Amino acid sequence: MEKRWVINEPGDDETVEALMESLGVDRVIANLLVQRGITTFEMAKAFFRPSLDDLHDPFLMKDMTEAVERLIIAMDKQERVLVYGDYDVDGTTSVALVYTYLKSHFDYIDYYIPDRYSEGYGISVKGIDFAADKNYTLVIALDCGIKASEKVAYAKEKGVDFIICDHHTPDEVLPQAVAVLDPKREDCNYPCDALSGCGVGFKFMQGLAQKKGWKFVTLMPLLDLLAVSIASDIVPITGENRVLTHFGLKQLNEHPRLGLKTILKLAGVTKDLGVNDIVFKIGPRINAAGRIQSGNRAVQLLIADKEEAATLIGDTINDLNEDRKELDHSITDEALDRVAKNKTLLAKKSTVLYDCNWHKGVIGIVASRMIETYYKPTVILTESNGFATGSARSVEGFDLYQAISACSDLLENFGGHKYAAGLTMKIENVSAFQKRFEEYVCENISEDMLMPQISIDASIKLSDITPKFFRILKQFEPFGPRNMTPVFVSERVVDYGYSRPVGRNKEHLKLSVVDDIREGDVKGGIAFSMGKIYPKISSGTPFDLCYSLQENEYMGKVETQLMVRDIKF
Repeated sequence: MEKRWVINEPGDDETVEALMESLGVDRVIANLLVQRGITTFEMAKAFFRPSLDDLHDPFLMKDMTEAVERLIIAMDKQERVLVYGDYDVDGTTSVALVYTYLKSHFDYIDYYIPDRYSEGYGISVKGIDFAADKNYTLVIALDCGIKASEKVAYAKEKGVDFIICDHHTPDEVLPQAVAVLDPKREDCNYPCDALSGCGVGFKFMQGLAQKKGWKFVTLMPLLDLLAVSIASDIVPITGENRVLTHFGLKQLNEHPRLGLKTILKLAGVTKDLGVNDIVFKIGPRINAAGRIQSGNRAVQLLIADKEEAATLIGDTINDLNEDRKELDHSITDEALDRVAKNKTLLAKKSTVLYDCNWHKGVIGIVASRMIETYYKPTVILTESNGFATGSARSVEGFDLYQAISACSDLLENFGGHKYAAGLTMKIENVSAFQKRFEEYVCENISEDMLMPQISIDASIKLSDITPKFFRILKQFEPFGPRNMTPVFVSERVVDYGYSRPVGRNKEHLKLSVVDDIREGDVKGGIAFSMGKIYPKISSGTPFDLCYSLQENEYMGKVETQLMVRDIKF
């Protein structure tokens, strides 16, 4: 699939030069900082040296005082408290974090994860009935609840209070809970509105600790869970999230809780792990429990304090993850085949597919995989409890949430963000939804949005990549949304003579390239799935190379390697 290269707007010259002088860095590094909003020495210091002192006061969040006061009353009166959360990574890490912290100070507490299949996403009537029947008088809802006005009202009738800790976009009318903690509330002036659900739960516990006079050090063991949540939920890793991720990764690498240590062992992680390791190795395993069986399994593992139990649950979750892989690959193949054989679907600017037999637990993954082949807003639906329910994913620049909102009269419920959402409708409305969604996409999407885009930070020479340059670049970590791994382009590079196809079917390309064949400053790189262009590369034809940089360790030798994103002749 052809990709569109877009070079990001360079930073203001004057600001870049001032940073070059104050930091003693080259123009490329200074420009990368300015592009990321880092414009002064003080901001650069905070960026390169994250400090827990830079965390915001939790009481800046709307309703934090009410939430903390209600929880303290429950603790003082020994009320029964239920921690309630979604079944995905953000939800289960949220529940494990709040449950673990409160359990160390309070005995009358338990947790509840709704069943993906019988209850669906968010606060359920079944969950409220469970709380009321078991005499829980306070429910702390995590990573869900912001749209649950009717459910919260029902709970109130049953004598059950709610504290909602969510990070999703609210409706105009908020649930009538005791407190609604959500930095995306229009009337909330909390400085970081991009917290994960687990992040909101952490700020709640931080507020409780401050009010009770408990030292911050008591919160430190929670940060490994928070790092897993931030990385897996793909929230911006800037500002407060950057600080939390930095110290969360430190906790995860040095003192991981037993459950996460078990997952790392099963995933074969032996070195210090970063955000990508969480996204591709930890997150999918935690998610697999809720996708295939029950999110309760994930929480059980994350709060485990006995090695034997952690190993047993870990093995089960690992097996569920293997089942999940088989399911998502087979359903993806089926969905791709359906589109490939249908000229009408191929011609559309959106993809909306429904099949009552597809597994509900993997349709979000399938939607993402579909976009890798057919780059257009995608909705994948299946049948659950008599309704069509599914997941939607978007392409760069297109607001999926607004598109689904335009179809809200056809839906039972929906929720999500600009690039990802969940939705439920009556099965008889699927056809009308397909038509309406396609109409909205056609009216609001540009042709540019329908071509995959690679955002390039800067054009550089291969000779600019020095050990010092890479050493400073590594300090930009942790990478994530709004601080993505820097992407560079080097123009008219040539093969130095040692490039070759690699892989079982010679499908990949091991590169050996230089700016100029006469200079000999050779850089090595790897270009996945580009083996077919080897003849043209080896012919000496100059080409433009788009890549990021990574550290590659092979047989004890560590070197900087170009991770190729694209090649253009």
